[in-house]
Amino acid sequence: MIGFLRRWLAPALLALLTACASEPPAPTPQSQLPSWKAGPSREAIIAFVQAVTQPGPDYVPPAERIAVFDNDGTLWSEQPVYFQLQFALDQVRAQAPSHPEWKQQMPYKAVLQGDSAALKQLDERGLLQIVAATHTGISTEEFTARAKRWVASARHPRTQRAYTSMTFAPMRELLDYLRAQDFKTYIVSGGETDFMRAWAEEAYGIPPEQVIGSTFVLNYEMRDGKPVLMRQPKLEFNDDGPGKPVSIHRYIGRRPILAFGNSDGDLEMLQWTAAGKGRRFAGLVHHTDAAREWAYDRQSSIGKLDRALDQARAQGWTVVDMKTEWRRIYPFEQP
Repeated sequence: MIGFLRRWLAPALLALLTACASEPPAPTPQSQLPSWKAGPSREAIIAFVQAVTQPGPDYVPPAERIAVFDNDGTLWSEQPVYFQLQFALDQVRAQAPSHPEWKQQMPYKAVLQGDSAALKQLDERGLLQIVAATHTGISTEEFTARAKRWVASARHPRTQRAYTSMTFAPMRELLDYLRAQDFKTYIVSGGETDFMRAWAEEAYGIPPEQVIGSTFVLNYEMRDGKPVLMRQPKLEFNDDGPGKPVSIHRYIGRRPILAFGNSDGDLEMLQWTAAGKGRRFAGLVHHTDAAREWAYDRQSSIGKLDRALDQARAQGWTVVDMKTEWRRIYPFEQP
């Protein structure tokens, strides 16, 4: 019996030691995109990445592998209101003790009284008034500190989780997959630049210098003998719609070879990317899962997807069906 056990154990131990000493298996697209189901979107992504990173007619040098992503509705949820707008509403309440006049002034009065009907009636001017009041008149450092405190403490009304927990697991995996293939990933969003910079690196691995958004005018000033950048209540640039290709050219200086969005506000960015020379990838996240997230497109007041959806289908762009193509939506979900 002992001799038999020795003869049986020897090759088994040898195989175990050999396995431990060997190199770990190289990551595959399937292992790097575990939240994506096998289907047309994942296949299109993998085929594109392999084509532009491996020797062949579509090869793109690493320096030119630029990928741009919208944020709201593309990398994290955007319902029931844009998360930055929720930040602004919360800031009205937090700053109200320093502004007693707000109790009688619209639109602040509606916020403080929780008048949802009045808030729904606000036009773009009223919303911008709220954003300007809560985003400007302070230094860039103070604004970043406020944004960080909000991200650490605020909770989404539906899930009761931190807003940065509402990022999409499949898209975070895609960012990692692209960076592993020497892509440089950027956020190009209508959201305010400094607001996103406060948390984007932790949430997505995208550093501040690769976050491009709407901006307020900044003034250089000396305060208490120290230089500061003061945020002014004047919009400098609206990074939405046709503004996105402009900001890409201005701040990146290269036309992307991959772009992802989710709404008509991303249409021009997708057109600009797809129109470049060589192989290109244009993708849309289509919100189709009312059970795990939300379902909306053409009629939505938030993240409206109408013209971009038509053009995507006409041009053969990739449209990701969240309900059928994602195993999970948020990182806290079990696949």
